[in-house]
Amino acid sequence: MKDYFNPALSVSELNHLSTLALAHIGDAVYELLVRSWLCSHGRVTSNALHGESVKRVSAKAQAAAGGRLLPILMEAETAVYRRGRNTHATVPQSADPAQYRAATGLETLFGWLYLSGEHARINELFLIAMEDHSHVT
Repeated sequence: MKDYFNPALSVSELNHLSTLALAHIGDAVYELLVRSWLCSHGRVTSNALHGESVKRVSAKAQAAAGGRLLPILMEAETAVYRRGRNTHATVPQSADPAQYRAATGLETLFGWLYLSGEHARINELFLIAMEDHSHVT
C-alpha cells in the first residue's frame, strides 16, 4: 500500500508536476505546520486559532517567511522557490501581486520538499520561517 501521508516521489515524478500542483500541496503542508505550531504553543484560545492561522498563512506573512529563507536555501531549493514565484497565477484582488508571487514560491518549495520526503528539511525551514512569530498573540 502506498503511504500518502509520507510520500517520497522520485525526481522524475516531481518533474512531471506543475508548479501550481506543488504550490497546492505546499499550501496545505504550510497551513498544517502553522496549525500544529499554534496548538503546540498552547497559548491561543480555540476562538483565536482560526484568526492566528489566517494571519500566519496570509500572502504577506508567507512572503516575509520566504524572504527569511531565501538566503539559506540550497541551490535546488532556490530554483524551486523561484520557479514557484515566477508562475503565472491569478492574483486575488485583496493581495499584493509581489507578495502573492513570493507566497506561491514558498508554497511551491514546501510542496516540493514534502513530496520529496524531506520532512526534516521542512521542519528546519519552517522554524526559521516562524522566527518573527516566537510569541503567540
